[in-house]
Amino acid sequence: MSRAPIALALLLLTGCMDYDGNAPTAAPVSEAVPATQPAADATTLPYAREAHPEEKHFRNIRQLTDGGENAEAYFSADGKQLIFQSKRPPHQCDQIYTMNLDGGDLKLVSTGTGRTTCAYWLYPNDDKVLFSSTHATSEMCPPVPDRSMGYVWPIYDSYEIYKANPDGSGLEVLAPSPGYDAEATMSPDGSRICFTSMRDGDLEIYSMAPDGSDVRRLTNTPGYDGGPFYSPDGTKIIFRASRPEGPALEEYQLLLGRGLVRPTKLSIYMMDADGSNLVQLTDNDAGNFCPFFHPDGKRVIFSSNMGDERGREFDLYSVHVDTREIERITWTEDFDGFPMFSPDGRYFVWCSNRHNAQRGETNIFICEWVD
Repeated sequence: MSRAPIALALLLLTGCMDYDGNAPTAAPVSEAVPATQPAADATTLPYAREAHPEEKHFRNIRQLTDGGENAEAYFSADGKQLIFQSKRPPHQCDQIYTMNLDGGDLKLVSTGTGRTTCAYWLYPNDDKVLFSSTHATSEMCPPVPDRSMGYVWPIYDSYEIYKANPDGSGLEVLAPSPGYDAEATMSPDGSRICFTSMRDGDLEIYSMAPDGSDVRRLTNTPGYDGGPFYSPDGTKIIFRASRPEGPALEEYQLLLGRGLVRPTKLSIYMMDADGSNLVQLTDNDAGNFCPFFHPDGKRVIFSSNMGDERGREFDLYSVHVDTREIERITWTEDFDGFPMFSPDGRYFVWCSNRHNAQRGETNIFICEWVD
């Protein structure tokens, strides 16, 4: 992950999330975190942060991590915890952690070996967690891709999807297959898991029962389909996809044969939970990824570099699923991505390069959402 040099790098962290609209609410951020929190040079978390003047949807921003590469932070069904991936000492590559909404009670969930991605809570009871890991193949971090073919993502065929207790015990692989299996999230009612897999030779979206049975293929078009998330009512799935044709398709297939994907052109798509009624929501010749439904089910928040001619700055935008109207959400000159709403829709979490102490850091932020 480079960030093109920084922002594009973070795209390598694939997005996965979902929430239960009927879950109990968390304590308000303004109550859980006093407004007198210390400034950026303090040694305690979280830090109070100011929103950009154009960021009208954000109130009471708090920075929950400080240093390292932290991404894909997703709410538990009860709205009281976050699960996320982080590259921090003593580990050399991403591992899975949980923490409270004030950044406290940090706990390692994954094994501490291999590389992990795409953590998520098993709804609606938070009694299990999901994540993908390469640890069964090797305890070492998998090699980074050769950049001789330009900016590419590695598609590690050693990734498998695991289910575990929230403390990491009881580890169990779900629907194992040769090739890449990752990017798993769960429907709000806990009845299905959707995920991305290479099991049929292309990067397609599938769904399965919570125990890994009844695997169903949902997409069938050449190109990268990934990062799927259910709508609040569980009837729709939102995801990112490439649809290469001609020479671009040939290049895609050549790279995929080498375990690589070039992610510079991705669009946001929506389909019914069974894979029918596919519609394209963005068409801007840019890199669009990590979509997540607004609680109203009519808007989708996603990250895109559509506003930067150089393609280096990623901000959050929303698109209306009926009108296709676009609204810009974040306005900093840094990467903003991996959005998610709390189960009650009151709070919003995302990851950003803003307020970095060092170049290359990505931190987790939370705020109250204002509509």
